[in-house]
Amino acid sequence: MRLTRGEWVIAIFTAVYVAAFLAYFIMIADQEFIGYLATMVILVGLVTWSHQLMRFPLTLLWALALWGLAHMAGGSLQVSGKVLYNLVLLPIAGDGELRILKYDQLVHFYGFAVTAWMLWFILQKRAPQLRRTLAVYTFPALASMGLGAVNEIVEFSAVMLVPHTNVGGYYNTALDLVFNALGAIFAMLVCAAWDWVQARSPR
Repeated sequence: MRLTRGEWVIAIFTAVYVAAFLAYFIMIADQEFIGYLATMVILVGLVTWSHQLMRFPLTLLWALALWGLAHMAGGSLQVSGKVLYNLVLLPIAGDGELRILKYDQLVHFYGFAVTAWMLWFILQKRAPQLRRTLAVYTFPALASMGLGAVNEIVEFSAVMLVPHTNVGGYYNTALDLVFNALGAIFAMLVCAAWDWVQARSPR
């Protein structure tokens, strides 16, 4: 597959920040995020393979690339002596692990909204007969939530294999799943609204 100029820009952007964070994590001997980075490289490969089949729009590819950057930054950048993932962006409610709204929760919301968007794009392209049906919005949302649960399993594996991690406890995991679900549902509402507008716009 020959890449367009826009695709090359995204590919180079992603490769540069992955290489930069890899060098940083090796330098500080952060085994947890070296493992996450390896997982991300696999995901980049899967997205690349899917893109060859689906031809994702540049906006979606940029959204995926920025999610990866936000994830890497969250585990490496320090704010007041703590990683960015623990930063409270807006003290809406709760305390401790139940504090809302954290950077971590925002990244979960955004990331699995983008995931649902990608799955919606694939489904409506592979099964055009489902366009503008309830199924084309429901299944991507549920599948995105399922992938969010897989992400939590990966984080649990890190807790079991690495002595010291930045992974939170039960409440943190529960809130991650909630924000994954909210992001996926939000994305499908946006896609449904977009389809509604497109269906009523003059040809």
